[in-house]
Amino acid sequence: MKRFLLTILPLLALLSPLQAQKSSLAVTVKGIDAGTTIVVLEPQGGKLIPVDTLVPDAKNTVRLERRSADPQFLALTLGQVQGPVVHVLLLPGEKVTMSMEYQPELRFLRIGSVKGSSNMALYHRYNNMASDAMATPSLQAEVPGRMETLLRENATELMSAFLVTYFESAFDQYAGLYKQVRDSLIGRYPENEFVRHINQKVKSVIMNGSEAPDIVLAGPDGVERRLSDLRGKVVLIDFWASWCRPCRMENPNVVRMYQRYHDKGFAIFSVSLDNNREAWLKAIETDGLVWPDHVSDLRGWSSAGGRLYGISSIPATVLVDRDGKVLARNLRGPQLEEKLKEIFE
Repeated sequence: MKRFLLTILPLLALLSPLQAQKSSLAVTVKGIDAGTTIVVLEPQGGKLIPVDTLVPDAKNTVRLERRSADPQFLALTLGQVQGPVVHVLLLPGEKVTMSMEYQPELRFLRIGSVKGSSNMALYHRYNNMASDAMATPSLQAEVPGRMETLLRENATELMSAFLVTYFESAFDQYAGLYKQVRDSLIGRYPENEFVRHINQKVKSVIMNGSEAPDIVLAGPDGVERRLSDLRGKVVLIDFWASWCRPCRMENPNVVRMYQRYHDKGFAIFSVSLDNNREAWLKAIETDGLVWPDHVSDLRGWSSAGGRLYGISSIPATVLVDRDGKVLARNLRGPQLEEKLKEIFE
C-alpha cells in the first residue's frame, strides 16, 4: 500500500484575530512496555521536530494542553520504538480524548476511539483503514477507492487537506478530489499551509472540461505549429522525449492508435522535452512517428509547452476533444485504446 508521505508540507497555524483558547488532548495507549514515553512532534521548517516527551500515568494515559487561536497540528510517536506516528489536529477550544494500541507486528499505532473532534474522527477512519490494509494485503487494492469516498464525504473537515495528500503521486488522476477539498476549505482557512498547497496544485493543472491552452512551437523544419490548428479533430497531446525509456516503450501503442483512428479524425500533437535536436529527430524516425505535428523548443524540462501544462514527469498525455476542451489526462496503453474506441466506435 502506498505509504502516507509526511514530508510534503507542515500544517502550520492559521492566522486569526480570535483570542487564544485552551485545547486539550488525553490519549490512552495500550500494548506498550513499561517505561515507554510518548514523544510530541511539531512541524518546523518542513520537518517534524520533537518538542515534548510525555510519561504515561498508571492507566497508560498521557495529557497535553495547548493555548492558541489557531488549529494546532501535532504528531505523536513512541519514545522507545522508531516508526509509528499518529497525527493530531486540535481546533481552538477542543477537548479531545483518544485511545490507541501499539501493534508491534505492524509497527503501527491503531486508534481505538476518538471523542470531541470531527477532524480526529476522520483521521481515526483513515488510521484504521491503513492498519487493516497492512494486516491483510488483499485489502490494499481497495484503499484508494475507500480513501476517495471518505474524503469526498468529509471535504469540509480541515483534516481532509492533510489526508488528501495521500494521492500526491497520482495527482492528475485525483485532481477533482483535490478541487473539492480546496473549494470546501479555502474560504475558512485561506492561509492554512495544507489548504494553500492543494490550492496551488489545483491551480497548476488543466482540469477536464476546460479549454486546452494553445501550444505554439517550432517543428523539425523550423516552422511553427499550433495546437489550435487541429481544432475539429480529437487530439492527443503527447509529452515525451527521446531519452525517456517509458515514452519509447509506449510509442508503438500510440502509433497503432494513430493508424487505427487517423482517418476518423484523430490527430497527435507531440511535444518533445528533448534538448538534443539530432536525438529527437532520430527517435521520431526510429519509432515511426509518422504524424506531422512534432514540436520542441529543445529546452528539456524548461519546455514552454511542458510548463504550460504543468508537466513534471513523462510520458504524459492530454486528450482534447473536437472543440478544444480537455477530455482526459495521462491515458496510455489500454486506457487510451478504450477511450478512443468509445469516441470513434
